[in-house]
Amino acid sequence: MSFPVLSENLVDPGALDEIGAEISAVELELTRQVRSQVRLVSSIGEHVLGAGGKRLRPAFVSLSAKAAGTDFDPVRAHKLAACMEMIHMATLIHDDVIDHAATRRGRPTANSEFGNTASILTGDVLLSKAMSILAQDGDLEIIRAVSSAVVELAEGEVRELESRDQFDLEEEEHFEILRMKTASFIQCCCEVGARVAGAAEEYRAALLKYGHHVGLAFQIVDDLLDYTGDKRQTGKPLATDFREGCATLPLIYLRPHLAASERDHAEEKFGNGVTDDEIRMICRWMESRGALEKAQETALFHVETAKASLDRLPNGPSVDLLRAAADFVVMRRS
Repeated sequence: MSFPVLSENLVDPGALDEIGAEISAVELELTRQVRSQVRLVSSIGEHVLGAGGKRLRPAFVSLSAKAAGTDFDPVRAHKLAACMEMIHMATLIHDDVIDHAATRRGRPTANSEFGNTASILTGDVLLSKAMSILAQDGDLEIIRAVSSAVVELAEGEVRELESRDQFDLEEEEHFEILRMKTASFIQCCCEVGARVAGAAEEYRAALLKYGHHVGLAFQIVDDLLDYTGDKRQTGKPLATDFREGCATLPLIYLRPHLAASERDHAEEKFGNGVTDDEIRMICRWMESRGALEKAQETALFHVETAKASLDRLPNGPSVDLLRAAADFVVMRRS
């Protein structure tokens, strides 16, 4: 795991090597967990795992545990970190089926390689294996936290579906969707790490606040990259959200700056056969009228709020890495 801010000497390279070793250990656990006596499950699991990813969620588990400043069982932490990543992997598999996605991170999706039915069922297997890890661990508070976060994640996806084609989606409703489908799960990753380490209540609360705001920032940046990213890095066409009728912050912040005729045209094309030329025009509007800048400022606000919450934790390399992870969220390009 690497962060662009390292060039500014904000993180001890030794600490970075340490968290890199942690993520490698989680990767080994993931490799073990996706194996199955059913060949097709193994093939799809290995395909999804081989596509890589930032592994931010298991990193938040490990870093939160270390930031608490107490001794803990690293093997247990690795298993629970793998559990959280397996839940995330399962949701990605299901999302790609729902979205009819052909590629993710520039590689063929599981559904394009193995079909929708096999992919959905393998996603179910990964979720079931994650639940098995929680049951074997046996910590009731962690089980409750993860169960609640998974329910919120799923309900957030449904709530987002309900909001499709709502050109005038309110900012408050949009943020509630972001909280449910993204922030609650990243917050839970931090809580799992805190509970593994037996963190003091003050430290656990600080880590939960950090996870909440980092999660919001992460999704806002995702939505920004949808309009500004390079397809070669994001692995998807420009303005997928607009094409599919999904209102996110760039559009929400653009709406007040549209003339009546522009608004009518944008609303007509929202989720309804917009051309590439029209997409480029809408992206130019977002840039020239400050919508992209305002969304970026909102993401930065949540990152700074997340980092400020860490001031309540004991200073150390893991806390520095959490700050660097927050910066990475807004500096990434995919």
